[in-house]
Amino acid sequence: MEIKSIISELDRLEHQRLSRYATSSRQGIRKKPENKADTDYRQAFSLDVDRILHSQAYTRYIDKTQVFSLIADDHITHRVLHVQLVSKIARTIGRFLKLNEDLIEAIALGHDIGHTPFGHDGERFLTDICRAHGIGNFLHNIQSVQFLDRVERKGDGWNLCLQTLDGILCHDGEIHNQKLEPLYGKTFDIYDKEIEGKKSNPALKLTPMTMEGCVVRMADTISYIGKDIEDAIRLKLIKRRNLPPDSKKHLGDTNGTIVFNLVTDVIKNSHNRNYVSFSPGISEALKTLKQFNLENIYLNPAIKMESRKIKKIFEYLFENYLNDMHQDNQNSVIFQGFLKGKNNRYTHSHKSEEIVRDFIAGMTDQYFLRQAPENMRPRVRDYT
Repeated sequence: MEIKSIISELDRLEHQRLSRYATSSRQGIRKKPENKADTDYRQAFSLDVDRILHSQAYTRYIDKTQVFSLIADDHITHRVLHVQLVSKIARTIGRFLKLNEDLIEAIALGHDIGHTPFGHDGERFLTDICRAHGIGNFLHNIQSVQFLDRVERKGDGWNLCLQTLDGILCHDGEIHNQKLEPLYGKTFDIYDKEIEGKKSNPALKLTPMTMEGCVVRMADTISYIGKDIEDAIRLKLIKRRNLPPDSKKHLGDTNGTIVFNLVTDVIKNSHNRNYVSFSPGISEALKTLKQFNLENIYLNPAIKMESRKIKKIFEYLFENYLNDMHQDNQNSVIFQGFLKGKNNRYTHSHKSEEIVRDFIAGMTDQYFLRQAPENMRPRVRDYT
């Protein structure tokens, strides 16, 4: 059978299998037309998954902080595990809702590619620096699409589908939603305006254009809420008995039961509907648990002890690299390790400050630390 016939058969089976609320692979929209080879059997969003997996930015997930950093424990969650968990949980939900699992996987694997070294703390430090240098707020979801669309492949980007980029841009897993209904009918013009609007106003609420994007956004929360608790218990920051009683009653007190109960609730309340939703009781229990995590884990002084040093390194590196850019210091690591090989499309369309931002944001934790003088580096802690 010819490849074209196989693709047609896949499209036909997909049409039969998917919900009327799903996004078919034929609906994938790319900004730049592509001459697809006759031998390429991949559907649109499956191709996006492959492109994200083969990106340099995806490779760097391996050493990026999820919540806990500078810890001598190989069993603590890193960003690479988080995105895999989001992908698995979201695809499980998507399978029961008869949605496009390729699109779900593409959004899930790409959604955190823009995270800085040292997680949300690094994001806060870099946004202060970017604002001070007049290039707007730094937000990891915007940086994710920046890497995939404008930095990768020497500056050409991967030409991902609008639905994939939109899902990544709108993932906002920290925002609590009981219900999410897609904002259908977006175009690349609307997508570009949403990026600019979010840059100028980080509080701007964005809604995915697809059910698949809504599922990933819900799965983002489901994947981290219990896993962060398990990590915090392992590090003796909290005790299981301290979890909120109402959350334990509705969700359980282990990551496994929390994930199972949340996923089950989403499936029950979203099946054959044009939205993704938790039930009111489960939603409140989850909201309570998120507040507990915020107060007892994410803002816990015990994991912030080296924050001042990390902040100073961000400031030190940004100023040094920006000075190298202004002086055209070709021996600098920003030229040799980042700009070398970049095309004119990238270099001519970005200010020096934006180039420095992209370079630092893409660093792994260890690479970031190696760029600083040894006397500035924070120490690794052993909680055992």
